[in-house]
Amino acid sequence: MNIDFIRTFTKLVEVKNFSKLANELEISQSTLSNRISQIEDYFGVKLIDRTTRTFNLTKEGTIFLDHAIKIVELFDLCKKELSEYSKDHQEEIIITASTLPGSHMLPKYIANFREKNPTVHFKIIINNSQKSLDLLKKKNVDFAGIGSFMNHDKDDFESIIIGEDRLVFICSSNSELIKNGNTQVNFSDLLQYPFISREKGSGTLNIIEQQFSDYTQLDQKLEMNDNDSIISAVSDSRYISIMSETIATKAKNAGLIEILKIKEHPIIAKRDIFLIKLKETELSRLKKRFWNALAVKLDANL
Repeated sequence: MNIDFIRTFTKLVEVKNFSKLANELEISQSTLSNRISQIEDYFGVKLIDRTTRTFNLTKEGTIFLDHAIKIVELFDLCKKELSEYSKDHQEEIIITASTLPGSHMLPKYIANFREKNPTVHFKIIINNSQKSLDLLKKKNVDFAGIGSFMNHDKDDFESIIIGEDRLVFICSSNSELIKNGNTQVNFSDLLQYPFISREKGSGTLNIIEQQFSDYTQLDQKLEMNDNDSIISAVSDSRYISIMSETIATKAKNAGLIEILKIKEHPIIAKRDIFLIKLKETELSRLKKRFWNALAVKLDANL
């Protein structure tokens, strides 16, 4: 019996939707169904009631779920404990993060830690803050880099502040807004230009909605889910947008966009950027070492 098939079954019961889980696991729905069928064939029972439109376990499925959860937990604990005694111990640390922490803040700390711990392999997955929090809550990743806790309770997590950021307005470097060479404009001037917003689930959008009430007055025409796309769209058009000052400054230095200063709003919004982990989650020695090393290094920089 393949342990991954058992793990898949427990996730399916949690999600209660074949199509949604297949998409999350990046496999076909038929492959997912085949995994469940192999478990059923092995035990000679049906685990899922396929006669109804809603997702329901059979009596046998409920019994199996109780054991499956324990099997997966025991397997993972055994694997983690034994791996630390292996001579060729290789360990993967998975971090999901939004663009700013994932691409602009964490890499230097990861590179430094990797030099001192060559057996560790880091995997960084870029997602918005909401998706990153969801993956961490499901324990699909070890850590998350976020710019907002969204609708989650901060008390569910331990956090390290890895940086600070401000949000700024941007426009094309040849925009009419700055034709006189002055990048300071009135907010009312911005209302004449189409605005590109971030998608729901974005930490940037969440902070804007919390701290910048005039945001609703903007002429919102487009929604995009990553900063590179926004920069590309703004750089050669009349569109304006709001993004991280850190990311915007790099784009400005490359000659792609210009950063605007708003007379009525010297500060649009500001935020701390966090690396977080679930409270009371058991980490391996290497993952604890990374977390503690990052906390110590950042404390020393204060």
